[in-house]
Amino acid sequence: MHQAGSLKALFPASRQGILNAVFLNTSGGVTGGDRFQITAKAEEDAALMVTSQAAERLYRAQPDETGRVSVSLQVAPGGRLDWLPQETILFDGAQVARDFRVDLAPDARFLAVEPLVSGRLAMGELVHSGSLSDSWRVRKAGKLTFADNFRLSGDIDAQLARPGVAEGCRALASVLFAAPGAEALLAPLREALGPLGGASLVAEDLLFARILAEDGYMLRRRLIPALVQLSGQDIPRTWTL
Repeated sequence: MHQAGSLKALFPASRQGILNAVFLNTSGGVTGGDRFQITAKAEEDAALMVTSQAAERLYRAQPDETGRVSVSLQVAPGGRLDWLPQETILFDGAQVARDFRVDLAPDARFLAVEPLVSGRLAMGELVHSGSLSDSWRVRKAGKLTFADNFRLSGDIDAQLARPGVAEGCRALASVLFAAPGAEALLAPLREALGPLGGASLVAEDLLFARILAEDGYMLRRRLIPALVQLSGQDIPRTWTL
């Protein structure tokens, strides 16, 4: 293990036969000019669950400064990795670009979620300016099997209010699940996500879903049953409502 700067990792005891890694950013959040990198690998026949100690915060940046977060994950033959960070909270004026690169063995099992909340509704926070972009690239046996680009910029609250975007919902999440026989979980996943979510089989043994919610609390209530169903494990304790 290597760690440096304000990005740390902890390894709490687990009773599920899977190694739990909890990362935390001791600087309190991400702002313009920051650079963070997370690299993790589940070796052959190993199991790893990665989560965060708390919600990550994307803070206001100076003009022309962008914070960057890079995540690189690998799963070897017979291995499994669950990437389950808590929600990212977007503040007014934030500018962040995130890059996710995943390399899977043909029989690897991989679950990932990225929840996002635009401001804190209970605090009356609005996000009228800023930029967030996510780039996902997933390769199986070296071949690109999934690519997704997600971007919000400008008046983000106004964008989320549009009927074709989020129809006023201020919380959303993306879920990716890769495993042999993943198609069998498509119908149960759709049922768990409810009317504000959608899931598709985007490639062989690969499911992708998005879900909307009014706020972060409701997002967790809808996400947790889906994640437990896909993972087959209890949700990390840091996620406790």
